[in-house]
Amino acid sequence: MSLATMAASSGLAQAQDIQERTIRWGHLNNTDHPVSMGVKKFQEIVAQKSGGKLKVREFPSNQLGSEMQQQSALRGGTQEMQSPATTSLAGIVKEFGLIDFPFIVSTPEQADALLDGPFGKVLLDKLPEKDLIGLGYWDLGFRNVTNSRRPITKGSDLDGIKIRVIPNPVYLETFKAFRANPVPLSFTELYGALESRTVDGQENPFSVILSNKFFEVQKYLSQTNHTYSTNIILVSKKFWDRLSDTEKRILNEAAIESRDYQRKVSREAAAKAVDELKQKGMQVNELAPAELAGMRATTKSIAEKFSAEYDPATVKLFDAELTRIHTAK
Repeated sequence: MSLATMAASSGLAQAQDIQERTIRWGHLNNTDHPVSMGVKKFQEIVAQKSGGKLKVREFPSNQLGSEMQQQSALRGGTQEMQSPATTSLAGIVKEFGLIDFPFIVSTPEQADALLDGPFGKVLLDKLPEKDLIGLGYWDLGFRNVTNSRRPITKGSDLDGIKIRVIPNPVYLETFKAFRANPVPLSFTELYGALESRTVDGQENPFSVILSNKFFEVQKYLSQTNHTYSTNIILVSKKFWDRLSDTEKRILNEAAIESRDYQRKVSREAAAKAVDELKQKGMQVNELAPAELAGMRATTKSIAEKFSAEYDPATVKLFDAELTRIHTAK
């Protein structure tokens, strides 16, 4: 058999390994957000690699329900893909809560090194037994505090501020450490709660603050960079198990290729968002390094408290990876 015939046969076999499929991908972000841009890039790559047979259909802005509802749909096999913040997984795989620890990384490069390395892989490996498959991590960005009462220039400025947080124990404890009044609230309720002054403030990455027009109901934006947030690319295991090896390879390759693109556009968007938020009338302030160091010290006990609740081997790896990352040249 000639090489050309072998190549043609191989190509035909691969084509037969790809079925016509529609993949519904849901997320909570608006279509102008970098997460949506990443989905569109993934969509393009999958279409190109599958000859148009695998079609990714995006459902932004919680069209398929909240992050938790979509997570349940994936586990049940009634939705194919989702890109939630990793914090939403802490209820089913506790160790995802380690990513939410405050002040563990201070640059995007450190975050990538943590998530793309052995620690991030160990977390992905815990998902199949929960009927989920993780294909990697995208950038959501460092979280920053907004509120309608005063600038936050040091940890003690949060004293008495009623702040919406993700319904997650680590976030609650982080803001309690600063004597704030953290209120767990779903994202869909947030804008209304800020507008009615049910809560004074919230914390999110710059792009989320801009995309959701929080500048309309918040005056002060303080660059606390207290937590790094990442989105995870999830696939329903029930759907995944029906895919051929070729189809799985296509989705895996698209996840990696779109990750690099998404991180780039997300970080560019974050830098632009700060300027736009200033133009929209928000009063933006940075925190002095000494004040950030003080906030880091205030929250040190949180890591110690929650680490005791997690798998010791995963915590040991997490600590070792952080040491490696922070001492890398």
